[in-house]
Parts: sequence; C-alpha cells; structure tokens
Amino acid sequence: MTIYPGGVKEFWVYTGLRLALFVASLAVVFSAWLLIAGEANILVCVVIAFVVSGIGSYFLLERQRLALAQHVEARATRATARFEEMKTKEDVD
Repeated sequence: MTIYPGGVKEFWVYTGLRLALFVASLAVVFSAWLLIAGEANILVCVVIAFVVSGIGSYFLLERQRLALAQHVEARATRATARFEEMKTKEDVD
C-alpha cells in the first residue's frame, strides 16, 4: 500500500538541493573566514551560510520549487475533490 500515490520525489529533490546548497555555502564561508581571520566563529559562519543559501536557493532552485508547488497543489485539489465527494454522499444518505 502506497501512502503517497504520486510519490514525494519533488519534495526530496528540492530538500536535497537546499541541503547541498547550505553545506556548500557553509564550506565556502567557513574556508574564507579561516583564510582571512585565521580562526572562525562557527555560529556566525552558520548564520551567514544560511542567509547565502536561502538567497541562492531562491534564484537557483526556482524550477524545483515550482515543481514541488505544482505537486502540492495537485494533491490538495484531489483531496478537496474527495472531500466534496464524501460530503455529497453523506447528504444523499
């Protein structure tokens, strides 16, 4: 039995790419901080990497975000249709 008949591929692709972008941003920020200052504050590096990856994902992952949004919208439409169908059946009884 499949819980998600359409799969959740779009979710995992988008989430994986977001995570990869964050890890890459963290590596770049941490490395640059070490090269410039000699020692790095990990909390500040994480915050900067989070902001950079968030901005980067807005521009770089637009196609994946749209695919995820379309998938979620299609599931919501199907769920609404099933709910309305069940509601109509209840009214008939």
